[in-house]
Amino acid sequence: MRISNEQVSAICTAAAQVLQESRFADQAVERQFKDHQHWTIAEQGFVAEQIYSLIRYYRLLCIVSGKTPVTIEDWEYLLGASLILQKHSAGAQFQFLSKEKILAAYHNIGDQRALRESIPDWLDALGQAELGDKWAATIHALNELPHLLLRVNRLKTDLPALQQQLQQFNILGTPIADDAFLIQQRGKLYSTPAFQNGWFEVQDYSSQQVAPFLQVEPGMRVIDACAGNGGKALHLAALMQNKGQIIALDTDAKKLEQLRLRARRAGVNIIETRVIESTKTIKRLAQSADRLLLDVPCSGLGVLRRNPDARWRLNSEQLNSMKLLQQQLLETYTKMCRPGGKLVYATCSILPSENHLQIEKFLDSGRTSFRVEASKTILPQDEGFDGFFMSRLIPT
Repeated sequence: MRISNEQVSAICTAAAQVLQESRFADQAVERQFKDHQHWTIAEQGFVAEQIYSLIRYYRLLCIVSGKTPVTIEDWEYLLGASLILQKHSAGAQFQFLSKEKILAAYHNIGDQRALRESIPDWLDALGQAELGDKWAATIHALNELPHLLLRVNRLKTDLPALQQQLQQFNILGTPIADDAFLIQQRGKLYSTPAFQNGWFEVQDYSSQQVAPFLQVEPGMRVIDACAGNGGKALHLAALMQNKGQIIALDTDAKKLEQLRLRARRAGVNIIETRVIESTKTIKRLAQSADRLLLDVPCSGLGVLRRNPDARWRLNSEQLNSMKLLQQQLLETYTKMCRPGGKLVYATCSILPSENHLQIEKFLDSGRTSFRVEASKTILPQDEGFDGFFMSRLIPT
């Protein structure tokens, strides 16, 4: 395979925008797709993969290429080095690079994990301190390419019908659970009638396990207190057979607007959105929820494979602030759970300090009357999906 000059420029430009201009990776990729709508699905996939590879392995590629990029031309050195390390045939195009020197530089890194896995030193030290002998396998798994998973919307269809519909557009996959469909041959998912008619949502399998963990039933009053753009709220609505009430809360009005649009497409009419403008929003809902979901803001380290730029954005100060926020949400938002109800605390983090240790601190504070009914930790190396944590609590 040969890479065109146009593709080289697009890959390097997008990577530079992320690492030098602090744009988000998915937005930079989408910008290139809009600017090059003549690309085929295969070309789009290749370009996106190489952009993410440059971002993911930025530190490593700087070392083996001998360049800390400033110009787009400098980024071409990193791209060439990346393709050589991938043993991609297109690496031969970059004749200004010595394949032997690139491979020798990589070999010389040896067992320096932070360099080989291309992460900041502070993150490597933190992962080792928190996960011990599990950290090496965890960070290696977080550098693998992410799977593309769909959740079938059972309010509109079932998995066999969705699979058959997508096959008509050469989008192939394998069912891995009742509602989860693993895409193996990608296509233009968002232009299919199945998407436009709300037959599915893109959602990783680990994330799909959160809503069932809340043990909802039709007719319940459920509060999703950190709803965002609503992936889990939509899943809850499907599990409730679109019967009952879901109150979706968030501090970001734009995200809730996205939720409303998604709910309309999915045929969901039991979700009410409310912007959290002050503590009064929470107080008005005191002891009113049969089920409460706290999918709290977190480091996002469990989804690092699909957000590789997060390793360069996150720092220890931000992480500490995030942990304080998690404690505040546990102390204040849990008051919305009624006696006899249940709540789930969830994160997309692999750090114990954001997960079960937060729950232990909350329970030991003396300001609560809950107990843990069940907890689940999902590490990315366990099943090959995102890292997640969930803990189900009940009032005592």
